[in-house]
Amino acid sequence: MTEEIRLPELSVTKDFDGESFAPLYTTTVRVSGGIASHGRASGRARSDDGVLDLDLRMPAELGGDGRGTNPEQLFAAGFAACFHGALSLVARQAGLDPAAISVEATVAFGRDPGDGGYLLRVDLVVNWPDVDREIAAPLLETADSLCPYARMAWEGTPTTITLAP
Repeated sequence: MTEEIRLPELSVTKDFDGESFAPLYTTTVRVSGGIASHGRASGRARSDDGVLDLDLRMPAELGGDGRGTNPEQLFAAGFAACFHGALSLVARQAGLDPAAISVEATVAFGRDPGDGGYLLRVDLVVNWPDVDREIAAPLLETADSLCPYARMAWEGTPTTITLAP
């Protein structure tokens, strides 16, 4: 017997009118450098609650051993999960069963021709069998406007970087 999952009380309407950011959930993940003193090449990522605890490795395509996950995989998983959640929410509120929805995120790490730096590109593919495109399209747009990862991709994310005392 599986335990019933209690869904969060979230709205698809943009009904918050506060004057500042109002966090609903916060988490912290620490990455340490490992034997190469380089988190990407040989580090470890661990969440503050210990649920996420994994080895980080450089992908083989970038010269690493590929025997662990890498930042692009973590980002792809987060983006796909977040968009899947947003789309499932709007589907339920439209009276549709979201059980068959799957979201695939492909993240490419590459060079930015504009300044020579590094850049990510994300492609999302939604598989929603047996739902007409005309019905799905506006729900995809709504999910895109609700998903914080999608909003981050379109609008940027406020970020602070500080040196610990």
